[in-house]
Amino acid sequence: MSIFVQNLKNKGYLDNLHFTVVNVGSRKMSIQDDYSSQGWGIFAPNLSIYGFDADEDTCNQANAELQQRGINWQEVHIPLGLSDSIGEKELYVTKAPMCSSLYPPNETYLARFHGLPELVNLDFTVGIETTILDAFCGEEKIEEIDFLQIDVQGADLDVLKGAINLLNKTILAIQIEVEFSHLYINQPLFADVDIFLRNQKFSLFDLYLAYRPRYNLGQKSRNHPNGQLLWGDAFYLRDLISNQFSKEEQNPSKILKLACVADVMGFYDYALELLIYLTNNYGENAQYHFTDLINLTI
Repeated sequence: MSIFVQNLKNKGYLDNLHFTVVNVGSRKMSIQDDYSSQGWGIFAPNLSIYGFDADEDTCNQANAELQQRGINWQEVHIPLGLSDSIGEKELYVTKAPMCSSLYPPNETYLARFHGLPELVNLDFTVGIETTILDAFCGEEKIEEIDFLQIDVQGADLDVLKGAINLLNKTILAIQIEVEFSHLYINQPLFADVDIFLRNQKFSLFDLYLAYRPRYNLGQKSRNHPNGQLLWGDAFYLRDLISNQFSKEEQNPSKILKLACVADVMGFYDYALELLIYLTNNYGENAQYHFTDLINLTI
């Protein structure tokens, strides 16, 4: 739930802003996976959502449900695999389809943990066509992405590498699944993703972490009751008001969009800091003067 965006929208500050969200690995497992339930629907009708999943049936089902609901924003789910290259790759389809990956599951390692083999072990393989996000957006005339979410089971860094132009020019925030051990053979790990994104001037804001106990241990540790840290979600945002960025890059319209994205993501303190920065540095323009809103919060 956001705490600033509704007031900003009601007062007309967002009338000329359009927000674009891309979700790579967009299979919806529950209502919590729907972006409107996560707060993004507040930007409607100035909202476009593009979901990608290699499973055509999953995309067709998502599109049919959206049509039935009569949504007031643009959202489409596209049956494409995104990676770091254009061509064909092998998709390793696992016992639980949500765990399928472009990397083969590391079954010997998975067998050491409770509850993982029955989900992540291999079922079958199939060849799929892959493309890169930069190419897709170029062909579809998608010039900006504000929020990028990636959850593709070990192949997440490859998706980032295929979006290098967008990362350098437009993307404001990223939520990405990361692994801390090789659940899939030869997959990149969190350290690789972190170094890559820091080199693109993204700052790590938070981690949601997931643990698994060893399969054959019935007794939990007092100090480490959850077992071993294996994967999680990492949240990265631009820090546009830091000295990493030039004055040209510190566009007030982009900073306002970043504040809105941070607010929807739950980083309220950062959203407030950005609104204060805009008021102090661009407040002579009424479009970036938020004193009344700030005073309601502090």
